[in-house]
Amino acid sequence: MKIKKILVSQPQPTSDKSPYYDVAKKYGVELVFRPFIKVEGLSAKEFRQQKINISSFTAIIFTARTAVDHFFRLCEELRITVPETMKYFCTSEQLALYLQKYIVYRKRRIFFGNTGKLDGLIPMFHRHNKEKYLFVVSDVHPDNTAILDDCKLDYVNAVMYRTVSNDFSDDEKFDYDMLLFFSPSGISSLKKNFPDFNQGDICIGCYGSSTAKAVTDAGLRIDMEVPNERANSMTAALDIFLKEHK
Repeated sequence: MKIKKILVSQPQPTSDKSPYYDVAKKYGVELVFRPFIKVEGLSAKEFRQQKINISSFTAIIFTARTAVDHFFRLCEELRITVPETMKYFCTSEQLALYLQKYIVYRKRRIFFGNTGKLDGLIPMFHRHNKEKYLFVVSDVHPDNTAILDDCKLDYVNAVMYRTVSNDFSDDEKFDYDMLLFFSPSGISSLKKNFPDFNQGDICIGCYGSSTAKAVTDAGLRIDMEVPNERANSMTAALDIFLKEHK
């Protein structure tokens, strides 16, 4: 098995120092960054159909930059002025700092966890359990609201963006030796774009258990699953995989 061309179903790295480029140079392979999915925001009209009054909430929960971007976009389109008293709960410090793009950081009440996940905010949720929370999510958000239920929070899920298939054009070549996936949505997009897809000798690498399940549910073969006992990142696993399949 000789792997020469790999499709990475993510946007191209913004830095030249990405470990993907190191792996490509090390093994002489071509990497093509081509997302199978893309995110698009709901229109103001679509959001209004949820009958959610943003002004009635006292706290916002963010788990991704995309959520931050679409929250403030919709507020602007709906001509809603977010009060300075609003509290922001973010799953990481990096995400909290990203709020500076839209608000004066030092003048706001901002809280963040240290795990990058919703559970890192549990201590803060307990201390602020009288707030009315708006949880900004996508149409395919994971079912992790049990944490909010356990904390007995008053909250509402607000869908503000959706994940859709990033369709391939008719003249776009699909001549890859390996495909790397990072979400179940990517597998759904593959099947949508190529309903007669025959894996054959094409290797498939996937990140996360939910993505792995989507691969097998689609009747496809997993050649590299991450994380594993030897690697926690896709690039580290790819390095090992290519070394073993030179």
